Amino acid sequence: MWREYHQATRHSVESLRRSQHVLDWNNMPDPFRHYEGVPVLDLPAGPPPPSIPALQVLSGIKGQVETTEGAPFLSQLLFYSAAISAAKIVPSTGYKYALRVNPSSGNLHPTEFHFVTRGLKNWPDGLYHYRVSSHMAEQRATGFFEIPGEQNTVPLLFVMTSIAWREVWKYGNRAYRYCLLDIGHAWQALAAAALAIGCQAHAFGCFADDEVSSRCGFAQDEWPMLLIELRGAIPAAEPATRTPSWFGGEPNRLSERTGSYPLIDSIHSATKRLVEMPVQGGPPAGVVPSGGARLPEPAASAAAFGDVARRRRSALDFIGGESSMTLSELSAILQAASGSLASDFSSGSFLRMYLYVHRVEGLEPGLYRYWPGESAVERIRSGDQRVAAAGLSLGQDLAGNACVALSITGDLERAARLHGDRGYRYVHFEAGAVGHRMYLAAGALGLGATGIGAFFDERAHQYLELETGEGQVVYHFAIGYPVPDPRLSAVD
Repeated sequence: MWREYHQATRHSVESLRRSQHVLDWNNMPDPFRHYEGVPVLDLPAGPPPPSIPALQVLSGIKGQVETTEGAPFLSQLLFYSAAISAAKIVPSTGYKYALRVNPSSGNLHPTEFHFVTRGLKNWPDGLYHYRVSSHMAEQRATGFFEIPGEQNTVPLLFVMTSIAWREVWKYGNRAYRYCLLDIGHAWQALAAAALAIGCQAHAFGCFADDEVSSRCGFAQDEWPMLLIELRGAIPAAEPATRTPSWFGGEPNRLSERTGSYPLIDSIHSATKRLVEMPVQGGPPAGVVPSGGARLPEPAASAAAFGDVARRRRSALDFIGGESSMTLSELSAILQAASGSLASDFSSGSFLRMYLYVHRVEGLEPGLYRYWPGESAVERIRSGDQRVAAAGLSLGQDLAGNACVALSITGDLERAARLHGDRGYRYVHFEAGAVGHRMYLAAGALGLGATGIGAFFDERAHQYLELETGEGQVVYHFAIGYPVPDPRLSAVD
């Protein structure tokens, strides 16, 4: 099924001309989910920012826990991974909308954060939903709450869900791809924040979707996508042993009307199926062909994780002209992107990265392939790539104005051999995760970034000269110096 879905949602000049999708602004989905009729617990305001440098976190170094209580711990964790971080005002209308720490396609935010606590000090055990709009926790059940298929031994477990309608409203059938990429971004936003405050995250993509959904009482429009366990230096006490009390709650209605999207229903249903196969390593790294260039030592930065996470934005465009980044800065970003992703599905990356180098000191303009095992890049094409990068990214100028743009390819065939249709999720999760790590690394170095989910699929494959078995493009990305946005105002 994944092949049919992926083929049907490819962008081309012809498909864009045929599209009759029109935005119904009067029916725009609410970006915030609430559960009505449940207790709401406060999370302390103004949690301290993790002071460990962001690049150290991205290299796997743990920060220090700064609290011994459950509520401040949860507040700090969520404030630096999922909370509102800024607001924008539309000058023509005065309309104000929120931006968050974790990025999302079109700022529509299909991803919701649910979590189960067991033995957090001075915090009731149970199932919760993070109410982003007010930085509070909605208590949906109390007591020792178990998730089907999970070991039920960790003190803190997150259940990441996706509400596809939020993306479908704007992007139509291609929206499922964006939902998966957003889950990857949210996964690494949470994992990085956890590491910055002293604990580690491990993601699980192999679980029985319908059982988890039923146990957690999710609405039909909300689908569980990823389980993330947190372990380590978490403020702990003895977990409750009593049978949980269920509050449930009524989820708010996001739109007056929701359209039907059978193609997305079909791909989601197909990716629910579990294939019990051992995870294998990735393809051999190989040897960098002639024409490759070793990358220098990565640039250093003392920028604190807390500041970097809260300042993360998706640039609307980049300053072109003579502005350039250094090769050591690019090296640092690529090193962060290729860091280990702790999960049950990513043993050997499904991804490859191709770089459209526009303005990087010490590297000639051209198209390059990145070899992470060798910390090197191989030149595939020489010359100015700005027009090509922008053109392949649906004519978006920011891909040409950036210092460097990227095509990230995923080995969807190998993922399907290992995991069946469910592998389609994993490739996109990994691409989103890599994108978020590049967001943070770029921010730590004083640069900006933007994830680009819309591109001409077949043209990109042809331009990269991808052979059969070399993967398909699943994500575009751009890094450079962002154009200032006067509509922004930070949220403390």
